[in-house]
Amino acid sequence: MLTTLKNAWKIKEIRNRLLYMLLVLVIVRVGTHLPVPGVDLSKLGDSANGTLYNLITGGNYGTVFAMGIGPYINASIIMQLLTVAIPRLEQINKEGEEGRKKIAQITRFVTVALALLQGCGQVFTIRAAFNNPNFFVYAVALLSMITGTVFVMWLGEQLNEFGIGNGSSFIIAANILSGLSSGAYNLYLQGEGSGAMGWVKVGVMLLILLADMVFVIIVQDGERRIPVQYSKKMVGRRYIGGQSSYIPIKVNIAGVMAIIFAISLLQFPQTIYQLWQPQWLGKVVNVLSVTRHPVGAILYVVLIFCFTFFYTSFAFNPIEVAENIKKSGGFVPGIRPGKPTSDYIQTVVDRVSLIGACAYSIIALVPSLFSLVFGVNIGFGGTTLLIVTGVALEIFKQMESQMVMRHYKGFLS
Repeated sequence: MLTTLKNAWKIKEIRNRLLYMLLVLVIVRVGTHLPVPGVDLSKLGDSANGTLYNLITGGNYGTVFAMGIGPYINASIIMQLLTVAIPRLEQINKEGEEGRKKIAQITRFVTVALALLQGCGQVFTIRAAFNNPNFFVYAVALLSMITGTVFVMWLGEQLNEFGIGNGSSFIIAANILSGLSSGAYNLYLQGEGSGAMGWVKVGVMLLILLADMVFVIIVQDGERRIPVQYSKKMVGRRYIGGQSSYIPIKVNIAGVMAIIFAISLLQFPQTIYQLWQPQWLGKVVNVLSVTRHPVGAILYVVLIFCFTFFYTSFAFNPIEVAENIKKSGGFVPGIRPGKPTSDYIQTVVDRVSLIGACAYSIIALVPSLFSLVFGVNIGFGGTTLLIVTGVALEIFKQMESQMVMRHYKGFLS
């Protein structure tokens, strides 16, 4: 991996892309510590931050980038669901590049609407931190937060064009990595304050994290290959075709999207609680906490399973795959073409998705395990490790692809 990065740095175009990503990283991290006008950050404690959702979005309450990339993630999820549910949006999405541009534009408007709603909740939550609270100060703070979210969304889109990999995913990974220092400090306090047994617990947790990292890499690279045989065709005086291929089915087609869906849904009551704070809703928010309550952890797993199969149902179409195989003159050995092939592929996808949902649930529960069993909130591991590993692998794969396209001798040798 280090060799790949070293060789990529020698290519001017890739080096410029990496420097652009570094510049965006600096801007995002500075924005998460820049207070909005009228707010005294010293009056805010850490109770408002530190949740898994805030760790992913990277927002610190009371700052310009308080909401981070969060509203854009939620807007993208909503649009993906509506594209399947509303025929008109599905038709627009199938119109090629122009259709995708229209969907992207609608997603931006939805992002602003969600940022307005979430921003109102955050301003209400931190109202005690304002120096001179009045309607004008609240409005300026809200406008600053919405502008910050739109700016982060724009940076993500710029990274898609001038960086490497997915821009939004890179920003999320950078926000997660920024929280590693606090997690490491919590581990240090756990060992320092409990004597020899404390350090034994720290050692056990580090071993679990190492095993979790290996498990994440195995799951992300795992796939089920469905063999496909193509029949020979007479073209002129020659036979062509007859080769064997396969259809790769990822262990979890939904990937980390199922986890993000689950987190967003569990965080929704907390967003409402920021605006309206009845006692019963506070109890609901506490029960739905993934790291503080067993019920929240169980619901988390159930939602991961539900969203895994839901997302897979429209992300992968077995009927379309079976038709394409039939049109190309191919067939799955032992399976008749047409509906039997699509039914077979659907069965394989369901079984593989079940395994993937189990694996991703185990990975996602690692922070909950640390909090409920060891009493330590390290802020990383599980879902965050899954996101960071996936983003890192994707970036390095794209760098390798770009070097191959340029016939880079140092890499090919």
